[in-house]
Amino acid sequence: MVFDFLKGEFVDVISWLDDTRDTMVWRFERRGQAIKYGAKLTVREGQAAVFIHEGQLADVFGPGLYMLETNNLPVMTTLQHWDHGFQSPFKSEVYFVNTTRFNDQKWGTKNPIMARDPEFGPVRLRAFGTYSMRVTDPGRFMTEVVGTDGEFTADEISLQIRNVIVQAASQVLAGSGIPVLDMAANTGDLGKVIAGAIGPKVAEYGLSIPEFYIENISLPEEVEKALDRRTSMGVVGDLNRYMQFQTAEAMGNPASGAGSAMATGAGLGVGMGMAQNMGPWGAPAAPPAAQHTPPPPPPAAREWHIAENGATKGPFDEAALAGIVASGGLSRTTMVWSAGMEGWKPAGETDLAPLFARVPPPPPPAG
Repeated sequence: MVFDFLKGEFVDVISWLDDTRDTMVWRFERRGQAIKYGAKLTVREGQAAVFIHEGQLADVFGPGLYMLETNNLPVMTTLQHWDHGFQSPFKSEVYFVNTTRFNDQKWGTKNPIMARDPEFGPVRLRAFGTYSMRVTDPGRFMTEVVGTDGEFTADEISLQIRNVIVQAASQVLAGSGIPVLDMAANTGDLGKVIAGAIGPKVAEYGLSIPEFYIENISLPEEVEKALDRRTSMGVVGDLNRYMQFQTAEAMGNPASGAGSAMATGAGLGVGMGMAQNMGPWGAPAAPPAAQHTPPPPPPAAREWHIAENGATKGPFDEAALAGIVASGGLSRTTMVWSAGMEGWKPAGETDLAPLFARVPPPPPPAG
């Protein structure tokens, strides 16, 4: 009976079934930390078992079923000088490490990132997104991060990872040279650069970042409102025609009451005009002296931007672009953009197409 009692004090089966979504490390609890010689260790897929013996990292086991003996505990055997005999029972702390991906982790910039935009000048940017992380080196993760924590969750490391991400994101976005209006089209490439920058740092913790996404890059609210107004002006186009259209719409809608009001205003306007054209006591007014109305100012030259090798050049007016075309620096397939365009287009499909008609085609092959 005494032998059965003592046998029951020793652990002979070691395993972990995880029913949570955020536990990264769990310590196998047992009385006195006594493990029986020949005990069975079960490590399931997506797990690793780490043995800590007398405060030192000992053996690490990947997925599989193990019989704990001297032949598969080489580090602990060396620490305990068990070359000539295994002591049973032995004491050791066993930690199970979850090596699966922890998805949908959030990151974001707490403070704006200062950047220099080629079109708008200095701007403040904010960015946020998601990432996934996983433990790739369980031993290093235990020694560098977890320590003796018996139940370590993803929330306990996510803040440090976010700090690493934000630091790298600030450097990449500020130094990218990509215009703010084009960043949305380049979030995939920017995300790869940021993931590559944070990889060596998180590897020091025994972690990796298998997936990294930028969901949004935004400007301050007041700057976005100014851009909205600028876009609205581009959509409206000819402001005089737009006002005429609005007037016609209001006059054609009796329910709005604007028609009668505008008719009254129109009558007053006609009356005022007639009064101004009459002299004293209703006599015809003398013809006004000839007035010379100055001609309107010439329209501003349209400016263009050129995209080349992931960077932008410009702005250039059409005269400068004609010289670039003549020197071979601009072709029909070169991507260009000008104010009022929805996005980048090949130069041959824009108003710049006539420039290429002045350039002769390449000479025929010799012979």
